Amino acid sequence: MAYSDLRAFIAELEKRKLLKRITVEVDARLEITEITDRVVKSGGPALYFANVKGYSMPVVTNLFGTMERMKLALGVEDLEQIGDELISILQPSEIPTTFLDKLKTIPRLARLSSFLPKTVKNGPCKEVVHLDNPSLGELPVLKCWPGDGGPFITLPLVFTRDPGTGRRNVGMYRMQVYDETTTGMHWHIHKDGAAHFDRLRGSTEKMPVAVALGADPALIFAATAPLPPGIDEVLFAGFLRKEQVELVKCETVDLEVPARAEVILEGYVDPNETRLEGPFGDHTGYYSLADQYPVFHLTCVTHRKEPIYPATIVGRPPMEDAFLGKATERIFLPLMRLTLPELVDVNMPPEGVFHNCVIVSIKKRYPGHARKVMCALWGLGLMMLAKLIIVVDEDVNVQDISEVMWRVFNNIDAGRDVMIVEGPLDALDHASPLPHYGAKMGIDATRKGPAEGHHRQWPGDIVMSEKIKKLVDGKWKSYGL
Repeated sequence: MAYSDLRAFIAELEKRKLLKRITVEVDARLEITEITDRVVKSGGPALYFANVKGYSMPVVTNLFGTMERMKLALGVEDLEQIGDELISILQPSEIPTTFLDKLKTIPRLARLSSFLPKTVKNGPCKEVVHLDNPSLGELPVLKCWPGDGGPFITLPLVFTRDPGTGRRNVGMYRMQVYDETTTGMHWHIHKDGAAHFDRLRGSTEKMPVAVALGADPALIFAATAPLPPGIDEVLFAGFLRKEQVELVKCETVDLEVPARAEVILEGYVDPNETRLEGPFGDHTGYYSLADQYPVFHLTCVTHRKEPIYPATIVGRPPMEDAFLGKATERIFLPLMRLTLPELVDVNMPPEGVFHNCVIVSIKKRYPGHARKVMCALWGLGLMMLAKLIIVVDEDVNVQDISEVMWRVFNNIDAGRDVMIVEGPLDALDHASPLPHYGAKMGIDATRKGPAEGHHRQWPGDIVMSEKIKKLVDGKWKSYGL
């Protein structure tokens, strides 16, 4: 099911009683956060705040705050089917060797090309245009936590182009609002937006930037997805929604933005300008510290009539981003198997904020296999930031943290099964002695044999016989338990 825009998704949520409208007056400063935090952690609905103190624009939060809504947003019953379908297009079941085989792959590639974005002359995002004296003052930007450096735009789709190749990137980078015309631009060193910025550093050329607020759910998710460099997030969104994303040219910068977005902010970043940004109550559950980041300058605001302002709240897990992360985990597992076919399953627990802990089960075939998998994962895109990788055998349910910890606590010899390496770390990691760089740990909790130096007998798991299980099943009610 393709949603034409955010409003269509909101309407579907409301139809299914998965959205709650709150009409009592609420404050964008802290109050919306406290309400949303309680609702997310209790598995509650999406929230539509119709009466925000001091603003005419409503706020919607917690759009993706359950797996049910996450699947609904992407129009699937099983998130892994998205990855499987993508693989069927990119890697046919048989390698084309003859000219006829190659011809057979054309329809698959044509399917992918049918999802390319479409540029249109106009769109609802331009129903109202503010070219003279544009201002952020009408946006009900949330101050989320008491220690935050100010209000932050938390669900922006930031559009930039590579200055060298012209390729588009869409990322989600928080934006601290300094005043009515400037914000911070918090792109981390490992992200594509930061790479575009770095390529202009030292030049006098200003970097055009456009920010979409309130796009369709597939495009919002695509902006968070760890796509390989050069893969267009707008094309990926089209693939997810099985329908082209319509784009429209900006008024003051040479960029295209979603035609049906709620609000568009146009502007630029000066590659030679930074400003203190933060602190910010982040998805780690800790405040990320204030630091120097680029500054976004507003040149134009366009929006729909009666726009809706979308926001997400991050903080101590689990929060809404946990479900966006779980969707990424499920969708990209089939793609990870292209590189590591021995992977059975993966779990990136929200408590580890995804990049701090990765648990994988594998079909182990040879000595050192678990270490090979650890090293391969650390070399796989943004998986390089994983601070802890745990590897278990294929019969272990990695989604059951209790079972995983039982295996880890009992199956490892610390001298043999723990590997410490150094490398890149996430910008939000506060424990490493240096920013962006530090030690990472791999734990091999698989069964060991003589080939890995374990010459003692490995014990079997305690498991009741199936015969007795069935006997007890049949007599269960008679026990009176």
